[in-house]
Amino acid sequence: MSSQKLLINKNLQSEEVVSPRQRTFEFKIARYQHTMRLDKYLTTTLPSEITRNQIQKLIKSGKILVDAKPGKVSQLIEPGQIITVDYELPYDPTLYSENIPLDVVYEDNYLLVINKPPGLIVHPGAGNATGTLVNALLYHCEYLSNENGPYRPGIVHRLDKETSGLLVAAKDNSVHSSLRKQFTNRKIDKRYLALVWGVMKQPSGDINLPIGRSLKDRKKFA
Repeated sequence: MSSQKLLINKNLQSEEVVSPRQRTFEFKIARYQHTMRLDKYLTTTLPSEITRNQIQKLIKSGKILVDAKPGKVSQLIEPGQIITVDYELPYDPTLYSENIPLDVVYEDNYLLVINKPPGLIVHPGAGNATGTLVNALLYHCEYLSNENGPYRPGIVHRLDKETSGLLVAAKDNSVHSSLRKQFTNRKIDKRYLALVWGVMKQPSGDINLPIGRSLKDRKKFA
């Protein structure tokens, strides 16, 4: 099995993670999406670290396309449109390894399965440079995959901060790619146990409603 490894020197406080910084996001406007400005829509859909001011600059610089044509800040989106965003992540080469205890359920030379407790953030982000699962993985593992970008070594999928459960991390890029495809093709069975307030009227069913980042608090989804 081929191996592209992110080497971690445990004698250092931080490590340089070399990975492409260019990211491309693509969205298709849903038929039930209500009309709003392009910049406002992207504020609710792009990662929270990309601010509205940055989005407006990307639009003005031609980095955001609507149906393959340069978009405009005040342009109103319409159902069925394809929006493409080219964004270069800010470069910060420092990730810290931390001796955070991990509940490792399974581990071999290619991957490990962790029982993530509630309250543990999966990867560093705005306001959370340390104390995450990634920081713990950097300390625990000699090498990790780097296919998911510079800030998420080993991370194939994620669980919300307050969600507990099993999480798979990859040590090898080929394994990472294989696992990602299995998640995408729904070959991996995911089951959730949740507490519900109130009484459900039906024993089973689907919830199919639009969801995006809150306009009031971009760290929340609504």
